[in-house]
Amino acid sequence: MLVSKFQSNPNEAHYETAKRILKYLKRKINVGLWYPGNSKISLSGFSYSDYAGCKLDKKSTSGTCHLLGSSLISWNSKNQAYMSLSTTKAEDIAVGHGCAQIIWLKHQF
Repeated sequence: MLVSKFQSNPNEAHYETAKRILKYLKRKINVGLWYPGNSKISLSGFSYSDYAGCKLDKKSTSGTCHLLGSSLISWNSKNQAYMSLSTTKAEDIAVGHGCAQIIWLKHQF
């Protein structure tokens, strides 16, 4: 089940799924990302949009993912706040979300 898609309007099944994920992560406390000491690490980001992809309200969906080296460190997918009138506008909004996230990530590292 894709839990993050329903975070604005969750129900009992989403709550149970989120608890199961947290229990899994609690057991995996010693797992992390590994970066060799001599490797060059770069932060990169990707974005996508699905123009009018939501069947209920015809809003577009924005998605972003960010990699540190070759490891995924952040991702996001959500419906855009407003209905876009073109694919270009939907893509611009997705790129804006991705840029904001990568700026925030740069300050974390």
